[in-house]
Amino acid sequence: MNYTLNQLKVFLKVTQLGSVTKAADELHLTQPAVSIQLRNFQEQFDIPLTEVVGRQLFVTDFGREVATAAEQILEGVNALNFKTHAHKGQLTGRLKISIVSTGKYVMPHFLTDFMRENPGVELSMDVTNKAKVLESLENNEVDFSLVSLLPDAMALEHVKLMQNKLFLVASRDFELTKPAYNISILEKLPVIFREQGSGTRVVMEHFLREHKIAVQKKLELTSNEAVKQAVVAGLGVSIMPLIGIKNELGNGELQIIPVKKLPLKTNWHLIWQKGKKFSAAAATYLAFIRKEKDNIIHNRFQWFEGY
Repeated sequence: MNYTLNQLKVFLKVTQLGSVTKAADELHLTQPAVSIQLRNFQEQFDIPLTEVVGRQLFVTDFGREVATAAEQILEGVNALNFKTHAHKGQLTGRLKISIVSTGKYVMPHFLTDFMRENPGVELSMDVTNKAKVLESLENNEVDFSLVSLLPDAMALEHVKLMQNKLFLVASRDFELTKPAYNISILEKLPVIFREQGSGTRVVMEHFLREHKIAVQKKLELTSNEAVKQAVVAGLGVSIMPLIGIKNELGNGELQIIPVKKLPLKTNWHLIWQKGKKFSAAAATYLAFIRKEKDNIIHNRFQWFEGY
């Protein structure tokens, strides 16, 4: 057998999530790339590791045994890497962060320089909805979480990273006839919402209630990417975070509808439980963020201030 560590990592993630698509999202790979790695790994075994029934992927009994072995191998490799870096006097350990889905456009920029400066630190970043982000934080499964709305019910500390702006956006086919529209335009258009539990949806619904806007037609989708593609296709309009639509605005697939009282503004916050006992990696990262966040915003998000 001649499998690679990367194949082990991909296979383990697929078995943990039960989905090639979800594994691709979490590993920051394309779905075809994960499928190829999975196929190449399977070719080294005469017994099936997974099977597809209907459209659902299932792990076989043998596949579960291989996944357990893969996890042990990867843990051993990580331990070896940590020891190597520790002997070199480098910071080691694992930094665990959970972020809301639109935070994937923000958080990597606040991690890149830190990870480059500290190659002995391993990053685990879970991208999910707000409810699950807060659950992982409450269960002490992560060091930090990234949210755009501070929760009320938890004892937390936080660092404000940067502003979050939300605009009403439409496809390129929407004809702008006014320099600025009244917010009542939302009563005349099909509006696309994020799912319940999404921070973007909370902000959007609060805005509609505050201004007594009755939306007549609405669609509900379960990710920022799904909402974005639905708007691009012309299924409706939506109030979306600017941070996630930079490319689509640049290439003309989306356009901002100028509306009085918009954009809505919140802030991205890095949060952690009050009294949290940080690992060396987490403590060092927090010190890095407090020192460097303004430089990161200036260097990586200048385009943001143009809207």
